[in-house]
Amino acid sequence: MEGVPGVNTVPNPNHYDKSIVLDVKPLRSLRPIFPNGNQGPPFVGGPPFGSSSSEYSPFFPFGGQQPTQDTPDLNQTQHTPPPSFVPPLQSYRTPTASNGPSSSSGTKRGVGRPKKTSGVNTPPPSFVPPLRSYGTPTVSNDPSSSSGTKRKVGRPKGSTGAKKKQEKSVPKEPNLDVQVVKRFSADFDSGISVAEREDGNEELVSSVLMRFDAVRRRLSQVEYAKAATSKAAGTLMSNGVRTNMKKRVGTVPGIEVGDIFFSRIEMCLVGLHMQTMAGIDYITSKVGADEEPLATSIVSSGRYDGEAQDPESLIYSGQGGNADKNGQASDQKLERGNLALEKSLRKGNGVRVIRGEEDPASKTGKIYIYDGLYSISESWVEKGKSGCNTFKYKLVRLPGQPPAFGAWKSVKKWEQGLTTRTGLILPDLTSGAESKPVSLVNDVDEEKGPAYFTYISSLKYSETFKLTQTTIGCSCHGSCAPGDLNCSCVRRNGGDLPYLNGTMLVSRRPMIYECGPTCPCHANCKNKVIQTGLKARLEVFKTANRGWGLRSWDPIRAGSFICEYAGEVKDKGKFRADQEDDEFVFDTSRVYNTFKWNYEPALVDEDPSDEVPEEFNLPSPLLISAKNFGNVARFMNHSCSPNVLWQPVICEGNGESVVHIAFFAIRHISPLAELTYDYGVSPTSEASIGSFIHGKRKCLCGSVKCRGSFG
Repeated sequence: MEGVPGVNTVPNPNHYDKSIVLDVKPLRSLRPIFPNGNQGPPFVGGPPFGSSSSEYSPFFPFGGQQPTQDTPDLNQTQHTPPPSFVPPLQSYRTPTASNGPSSSSGTKRGVGRPKKTSGVNTPPPSFVPPLRSYGTPTVSNDPSSSSGTKRKVGRPKGSTGAKKKQEKSVPKEPNLDVQVVKRFSADFDSGISVAEREDGNEELVSSVLMRFDAVRRRLSQVEYAKAATSKAAGTLMSNGVRTNMKKRVGTVPGIEVGDIFFSRIEMCLVGLHMQTMAGIDYITSKVGADEEPLATSIVSSGRYDGEAQDPESLIYSGQGGNADKNGQASDQKLERGNLALEKSLRKGNGVRVIRGEEDPASKTGKIYIYDGLYSISESWVEKGKSGCNTFKYKLVRLPGQPPAFGAWKSVKKWEQGLTTRTGLILPDLTSGAESKPVSLVNDVDEEKGPAYFTYISSLKYSETFKLTQTTIGCSCHGSCAPGDLNCSCVRRNGGDLPYLNGTMLVSRRPMIYECGPTCPCHANCKNKVIQTGLKARLEVFKTANRGWGLRSWDPIRAGSFICEYAGEVKDKGKFRADQEDDEFVFDTSRVYNTFKWNYEPALVDEDPSDEVPEEFNLPSPLLISAKNFGNVARFMNHSCSPNVLWQPVICEGNGESVVHIAFFAIRHISPLAELTYDYGVSPTSEASIGSFIHGKRKCLCGSVKCRGSFG
């Protein structure tokens, strides 16, 4: 049917006058909303109870501010209201039964850590310098290594054990969600101005994303629930933990081109793309007596017919026209997101483009890459596979932006051997010592490589380093299971496994206890992480002004294990004065900037008094030199705003207690982004001037929080 002026139908492509588009009036109630119960799983939020730690003021950027209902003009933006608050599910789990003398007698554990009952938590052994390192066990593919123990989800306090269907608790009061936000803003508000709450900045964006992922990891750890992402989102949204709520056309404060996200809800929390399901987000503005939509952002999933993989342009399909419950498709209509894209074509405003790609670490997961601003150059209508009319839009990337999706595609070509890496010196500088090759690259100058050193994948001990106390690992067979109090390694970790899926750190702790190579559990036990080698394809590269650095070809999710610090363990008391200028020394006695990374117990309905301390307290300082013997960690540069943290890990093996330094991602790290950690400042060189602590070497990290020196 041919298009009729003023009617929202798709014109015949053989007789299509685009001037008609400007006469189409959009619907007036097309305000983007969060999915309701008919569109997807509801958010389940959990309010925090009690006050936060005095050492850290969590960001709740939006307090009790109600979203505006006014329609903005062309230069104004909209607020997206948070979903209605839903009371949290009270989740409890029962640990594996134990007949041992140290087991708890029928004690039920909640979402949080186990109560401090007698015999449950074994105090950590005193640190004793180990005599030698141990070998890396062979990875087993035995399917029987799965723990098979899942903790119960959604079991309310006082339950008799019978399975009861959870009922959704829908508040009767229409403004309960606003009351909840106001209530908790009084407890957690950190004094951020209204402008900062609406517009955000790098610090706020980083805080929101880290808090979200910390809660998600904890929920995944204690519940083994697939809904951990939506539950974490519900908790944060119910408490106003968001930023950049004010919709805008163009760039978003605090978000850089190339940033990656592992869920749609993360983009929503920081204001990059407000729609949790729809691929087109837009804003409405006043034009005389009418409202006109303009597109703000689109998510290209990479799976729709006609979407190009060109890093500089994109063919995007409009929304709508999907098959109904009877399997009948229909023509797409020029309304909502489609109309917003058409109006943006006429106005010429930039549209944020987020590219979706498959997560290489997950068969069903997605990674979203913010690829910057695009302009819409043209649009047309064509027949889709269903035979119905589909809108098509061509978007072209604006010049002058750093590579994002283009860099992603380049890495894929290197991995597949389709192209040669520019500046490649060695395809694998480890000579096979690591589970994955580590390339050596210099595309900056003519230097052919770093100074000579011997590559080792773990620690090396001198003969004078003697062991004075023996320790014993667990006696599990198969794979260690969370809640199994018969497992000595699980008991030392507070009753939980410290990792998710055998790769991801849940929370920082004063010490983490891994099963060692002499523990009878399988080599692929989920409590063996740092011993199984590199998880990402790393690259040593020449930086512009800081010597050699380290980066990854793969995207790295927050909490993921990167590598350990390998080298020669030194006796600090015998470390000669002429060695103190060793640039490849890791020293646990240095002073490090403190920061909050763990989840807040109140946000997952735990007792705030059970919060896990993040301070490291090694009984004896550990000093590792990677000058002559080392691994990839020796190339990680210092930064005052690092994206990598270190965590001490004890592995039991051959009667020895071996302390390792393991590195994990603080936040999501994009491919080819440099990996950095805080070197700290030596207590002997520490000098406090104002709010800065000064070290021996000048810092060139370029961070806005740079303290000027380190070491």
